[in-house]
Amino acid sequence: MSKQITKFILAGFGGQGVLFMGKLLAQAGMNAGKQVTWIPSYGPEMRGGTANCSVVISDKKIGAPTVGKADIAIVMNTASYEKFLSSVLPGGTLYVNSSIVPELPGRADITIVRVPVNEIAHEIGSDKVANIVMLGVVQNITPVVPDEAFEGALIQLAGKKPELAELNQRALNAGREFAQKLK
Repeated sequence: MSKQITKFILAGFGGQGVLFMGKLLAQAGMNAGKQVTWIPSYGPEMRGGTANCSVVISDKKIGAPTVGKADIAIVMNTASYEKFLSSVLPGGTLYVNSSIVPELPGRADITIVRVPVNEIAHEIGSDKVANIVMLGVVQNITPVVPDEAFEGALIQLAGKKPELAELNQRALNAGREFAQKLK
């Protein structure tokens, strides 16, 4: 967590919660007292169409909110993998939803972490939280904010639905547990 600025790209198809993942990262950054930007982008189809967003979390003022090259990219489908593989900075990390994305050619200068998020989410009782499982993995392997800030954001964005907050917490923990097995 010592890096001063971290740039994220998150991408998938509509309905996978990609934009929510970005909001969650941005809220966690704000909770940690950092400067943040969140820029969503999605096709006209919304659910089923492509969606992506960029998030910047920084200890200092952010000069440019756009992300051309990311330190961390999260791709939830094959089209996003193909589109954003080249957008990860050398030394960066690409998180891949291996439930959907087959083993594809990668890059030697980045770390690629393949996570079967759909299966993990299904095991804990809801396919809808695959995105939160992925964030649990990311938070465990490449944390940018303290866990408390991240968990606080999860509760804040669940709104007045305590059952959703509890399910999201289980998904986050499942992602963390999976990440521990990778270390």
